[in-house]
Amino acid sequence: MILPAVRDPRMVTVRRGGSLSDEHHHLLARWAADCAEHVLGLFEVVRPHDPRPRDAIGAARAWASGEAAMMATRAMGGHAMGAARDLAGAPRLAAYAAGQAAVVAHVAEHDLGAAAYAIKAAVAAVPENVGADDVRRAERQWQLDRLPGEVRDLVLEDQARRNDICWHVFDA
Repeated sequence: MILPAVRDPRMVTVRRGGSLSDEHHHLLARWAADCAEHVLGLFEVVRPHDPRPRDAIGAARAWASGEAAMMATRAMGGHAMGAARDLAGAPRLAAYAAGQAAVVAHVAEHDLGAAAYAIKAAVAAVPENVGADDVRRAERQWQLDRLPGEVRDLVLEDQARRNDICWHVFDA
């Protein structure tokens, strides 16, 4: 479970009683899509003809641009995670990252799900005991380099707050 028991109101949209603007929600969705897409090849190498994770990433971007409905985008996230059902390791985790990116449209806090699963996928793709910490740090840095400045502090604080339920992938 990557969602906290107590929600941070800064990660809840204004229309649901929090303080997260639609603009910042959309930025989080785009960033989550970037994180997921960065590791998508780990899924596509084993399932090149299954479009569900790629479609979920596309849906997240479409939602963030106002071109897709939240419910349809959320459903695409579920389909992406369904694509992972019978897989293990990096391909499964990459599909989960894509699914999490799409469900950001429904709950902004899933942005860290996309980022965390992407980091886990990158680490799972390397041979055991071969620089896993270096890969984790490099993937996290790649993500941070693409994090929009407008939501940077919010995401970094959220990573620190939820690192323990996100498998400690956001450790420095």
